[in-house]
Amino acid sequence: MCADRPEAKPPYFNIDPDKAAKALGPATGTHGFDAIARACAAGRDDLAGRGLNETGGRTLRQFSTWEITRYLIPVATGHFRRVLKANPDLPQGRSETSGGAKWFTLDEVLRLRAHFGQEGSKAKEYLPYRPEGQPAKMVAVANFKGGVGKTSTAAHLAMSAALDGYKVLVVDLDSQGSMTSIFGGKVADEWETVFPLLARHYANHLRGENQRRLDRGDAPLPLDDTLTDALEIKAGDLIQPTHWPNIDLIGAQLNLYWAEFQIPVWRMQGRGWKLWDALTDMFAADGVLDTYDVIFIDTPPALGYLTINGLAAADILLVPLGASFLEFDSTGRFFDMLHSTFGSIEEAENMAARALGRDELAFQWDAVRAVVTRYDGAQQAELASLMQAYLGQTLSPHRQDFTALIGQAGEQVQGIYEADYRDFNRETYVRGRETFDATYAAFKSLLIGSWRRDVLAQAGAQAAE
Repeated sequence: MCADRPEAKPPYFNIDPDKAAKALGPATGTHGFDAIARACAAGRDDLAGRGLNETGGRTLRQFSTWEITRYLIPVATGHFRRVLKANPDLPQGRSETSGGAKWFTLDEVLRLRAHFGQEGSKAKEYLPYRPEGQPAKMVAVANFKGGVGKTSTAAHLAMSAALDGYKVLVVDLDSQGSMTSIFGGKVADEWETVFPLLARHYANHLRGENQRRLDRGDAPLPLDDTLTDALEIKAGDLIQPTHWPNIDLIGAQLNLYWAEFQIPVWRMQGRGWKLWDALTDMFAADGVLDTYDVIFIDTPPALGYLTINGLAAADILLVPLGASFLEFDSTGRFFDMLHSTFGSIEEAENMAARALGRDELAFQWDAVRAVVTRYDGAQQAELASLMQAYLGQTLSPHRQDFTALIGQAGEQVQGIYEADYRDFNRETYVRGRETFDATYAAFKSLLIGSWRRDVLAQAGAQAAE
C-alpha cells in the first residue's frame, strides 16, 4: 500500500525575498505608462486589423438566402426565390459555387425588404414599425460599473435594429472609444466627437446672455477661439459612415475626456446655461432626429457631465448588469445617484421657474429597464430571481446568456451579427443568436410602445383642440 503523499503547500508560502526582488524588474516612472500605452495601442491595432479588408477598412459580410428568410424577411424560402425570378431588376445575389447558395449584401437585403413591404402581403411585417412625423427615439445604455456588457449591449442592439431595417446612429460618449472601435471609426481629436456640439450649445447661450448684458449696459463676455470655432460645426460634420450601410457613428477618443473639465468651467461662467439639454438641442437643431430612426448613446462608466447629457437626451434608458451581489448593489447605487443628480437639477431650476411663473422642469423617460447580461442559468438563477422580485418591471425578464458564439465572435473582433455562421457549428450560431435576438425583441417592444404612446397622445391633443 502506497504511503500518502505529503500535501503540497499553497504557493504563497516560502517566497524567497531575493528571488522576488530580482523578478521585480526596474521601478516604473511616468515614462513607463507611455511605453505600456504604446504597447497596448500596437496590440489593439493588430487585433483590430484582423477584421479589416485590403483597403484598411471594415466590410460587412454577406447574408445567405437561409439567413434572410429565417431572420430578416418573414417569407418562405421558395417564395423568396420565385419573387427574385419574377423580378430580375431586384438584387439576385451571387453564388460562390455553381448551383450553391445565394449571398446578398445588407444593402441588397434592405432593397429586397422594401420591395416586399411595397408589394408583399399586408398581413406580414416586412418593414419595422415607424410612425410618420415622429422624431427618432434616443436610447442611452449606462451603468457606472465597468465590465457589465454596456458597450457590447449597445453595439448589438444597434446591429439588431439595422438588420431589422431601421436607420441607426451610434453616439460614443466614452473617451475610451470602445464603441468607435467596434464600428471601425477614425477620430483624430475631440473636434471630431460630440465636444464641438456641447461647445456650440454653450456659445449660443453666451451670445444670448451677451445680448441681455448689452441691453443692460454691461460689457459682454468674450467668446474664445474654441467657442467661435464650435459655432461653425454641425452634427452632420461629425457623423461618419460605418461598414454597416444603415449605421452611422459619432465617435470618441481620449481627448473627449477634456469635456469633463471644460463643461464645469462654462457652467461657472454661465449659471443659466442648461448644459443637460446640449446634446438634445443640437441634434434637434441639426435635423438628426428627423434623419434617423433610433439613436444609441454609449455612455462612460461614470456619472459625469457627458453621461448626464446622454441620459437627459434619452427616451429609453437601459442599464446592463450581471446577476451578482456586487453588480446588483452597484446598480442600486447608480440609480440612487441618478435620483440625486437629476432631482438636484430639477429643484434648482424649479425654484427660479416658480419665481418667474414659468413651467417647471421635470425629466422623464419613456422606459427604464435593467438588463441581466452574461447570464449563467446554472449558477445565477436564484440570485436573478431574487433581483427580479425586488425590481419587478424595471428588470427585464429576459436574461442575456453568455454562449460560445459570443466568446468566439469577441476573439475575432466583431459582433455576433457580423460573424459568418459557416465559421461555427450551425447549432452554436442559432443558440448564440437567440439570446441577442431575445434582447432585441424586449427592447423593440419598448421602442414600439413608446412611439405608439406618443402617436396616441398627439391624436388626443389634436382631438381636444
